[in-house]
Amino acid sequence: MKRPAPVESPSALIDQRINELGDWRGKTLAKVREIVHKADPEIIEEWKWRGTPVWSHAGIVCTGEAYKNVVKMTFAKGAALKDPSGLFNSSLDGNVRRAIDIHEGEKINVAALRDLIRDAVALNLATNSKVRARRAGSKRAE
Repeated sequence: MKRPAPVESPSALIDQRINELGDWRGKTLAKVREIVHKADPEIIEEWKWRGTPVWSHAGIVCTGEAYKNVVKMTFAKGAALKDPSGLFNSSLDGNVRRAIDIHEGEKINVAALRDLIRDAVALNLATNSKVRARRAGSKRAE
């Protein structure tokens, strides 16, 4: 009888990715991850799409991707978020997503990013409660 191969946790896979990068991108991804967790201690780490760190709470909040010249944080519902500090600098033409490209040597506005993450979680929670209310209402009508 074959034993199933051990499955690493998403957090372990993210740790591994950060270590594999081994340069400014790994340090930046680790910093972003730290900010995400401090903004929302209930955030869940996931590993999706063959190697993308994903942070979720009542739905996807954001992803953290490392490319050759940029670490990109993509917010799943970024277009619906207020961005008074102007953090979003990528994927600005879409109707749903928005992203933040962080280049080598750039300083992260920690307070603004933390607020953006909290707002994304609040939006997910509000959206989910509206969906539940609609579903409950439609079941009563049956």
